[in-house]
Amino acid sequence: MADAHHSLTLQLLEWIAHGSHPYSESIEVWKTSCPRFMIWEDACADGLVDSRPGRDGLVSLTAKGAQLLSERAAA
Repeated sequence: MADAHHSLTLQLLEWIAHGSHPYSESIEVWKTSCPRFMIWEDACADGLVDSRPGRDGLVSLTAKGAQLLSERAAA
């Protein structure tokens, strides 16, 4: 189960890295099912993503999130 969680987390980070997404869009896309919503919550709690205040604030990767993606690319 941890592998599926890690895989979905990486999908979220890749999605964020490939474009500018407001918080409202991010929540809409990643709440499509309970497990995906948990991925969003866990990524926030783990310090992998950040967002500007408000529903229109842009979502971005933190340094920790970008590092996790770069480690995956190197593997």
